[in-house]
Amino acid sequence: MHSMKQQVRRVVGGVDSHADTHQAAALDERGRLLGSKSFAVSAAGYRELLAWLASFGLIERVGVESTGSYAAGLTRHLLAEGVRVLEVNQPHAHTRRRRGKTDAIDAELAARHALSRASAVTPKQTSGIVESIRQLRVARNMKSRSAAIVQLGELVRTAPSELREQLAIRSTVKGKAALCRRLRPDTDRLGEPANGAKLALRSLAGRIARLDDEIAQLDGQLAPLVATAAPRTTALLGISTGHAGQLLITAGQNIDRLHSEAAFAALCGASPIPIASGKRGRYRLNPGGDRQANRALHMIAVCRLRHCPKTRAYAHRRSSEGKTKKEIIRCLKRYIARQTYATLRDDLRSLPIG
Repeated sequence: MHSMKQQVRRVVGGVDSHADTHQAAALDERGRLLGSKSFAVSAAGYRELLAWLASFGLIERVGVESTGSYAAGLTRHLLAEGVRVLEVNQPHAHTRRRRGKTDAIDAELAARHALSRASAVTPKQTSGIVESIRQLRVARNMKSRSAAIVQLGELVRTAPSELREQLAIRSTVKGKAALCRRLRPDTDRLGEPANGAKLALRSLAGRIARLDDEIAQLDGQLAPLVATAAPRTTALLGISTGHAGQLLITAGQNIDRLHSEAAFAALCGASPIPIASGKRGRYRLNPGGDRQANRALHMIAVCRLRHCPKTRAYAHRRSSEGKTKKEIIRCLKRYIARQTYATLRDDLRSLPIG
């Protein structure tokens, strides 16, 4: 009699993430559905989900949707437990028309994507200094300040003539806001448009000043973090703390998940797209990718066109070859993406582990 060793079943998981619950599905190595179950979004729920998957066998990998939002906590927990996590896209529209849509179906499809490794990528690491930079930049991005500036400008244009002339001595919105903070409306006579406008303008100007103080405070906290995470990148011409912070967020702390600088350029929307027709071959701007990172590359290119002699000489040469300004900036953005990928990779590899 020959005893046969019992083979350990290998399990591939899939998770459809939501705000309050995560739906998990488990497949074996042959793609057979082993089970599907819902778990709470909490530390206890994460432990239960992992134990449930492990009850079917050895967990090989788990495909998770929305690793950077709804499933961020679960992703961190799985990675901390040594489980390989793949980020998967939402099911294709054709699949949804054929099979329908439920949480269980989406979780199973996520597992099948992970099983086949189709359209699956390594998620960003969200347990280091780059995640702290991202959080602070989210707080710094205050659309309410822009809205308050627009509202103040509209109120100034429609204010009574005497008040509008009083504020006309300052040409910029910032200067007008400084004057508006000194206005003293008569609160007992707010029924008069002049006093109503003074109170509204002073309120908006005070809001802008408070938001400016918050932005300055956050900038003061961001500067040393970005300098620590990307010293080589911030040393490059035209790359400010804000630009470097955005490129760090786009790349992720585990930048090695990007297989080449071309992948980083595509992620930033700086990869050229061919539009050849007939005898003429041309390229156009990539409308995809992270638009905030693309904006950072654009501003770096504009800065270098103004202050870098080598960049101006390059632009002049390409212009003499028939390139338009947009095409020249596209080429510059592609070069900057290649340059910053190399420095970001060196910076992030130099960070201490832990």
